Amino acid sequence: MNASQMAQRQSTSYELRFRSLFNAGRGYAFPCSAAGDVNMDTLSDRARNNYLYARIGIGREFSVPAVQLAVAA
Repeated sequence: MNASQMAQRQSTSYELRFRSLFNAGRGYAFPCSAAGDVNMDTLSDRARNNYLYARIGIGREFSVPAVQLAVAA
């Protein structure tokens, strides 16, 4: 990977998305690395609780999470 590709990858934002198994368009999204690693230290208390809830709900309430490019607001 050249320097330009590395710079672009570092400036790209990613989200780890947990989609609801029952309600289309519902779920959770958390900032993450390209590899899907979420830095829990940067999350608010509420976001951290939601992240942990989504993780334990995989297969029961949420699909397996997927890494996607973050949508710019």
